[in-house]
Amino acid sequence: MEKQKPAHVVRIGTLKATVWANDTQNGTRHNVTVRRLYKKDANDPNWSESDSFGRDDLLTVAKLLDLAHTWILEPPPSA
Repeated sequence: MEKQKPAHVVRIGTLKATVWANDTQNGTRHNVTVRRLYKKDANDPNWSESDSFGRDDLLTVAKLLDLAHTWILEPPPSA
């Protein structure tokens, strides 16, 4: 089974909003997930993700959601 790829990703610093496109009988519907990236250990090259945000993250999360919303509502470019 092939892993679904995001339709679009918006990132500001260590926060990111991922837009997922789901084709339905009524057309494409979108869902958005928001994650905070962090390292468990400074020496670890791998990043972890969380869906928990601190007070100082909230306005950035709001901006990410605004940008994701704008992307969803924009008409696709003409071919």
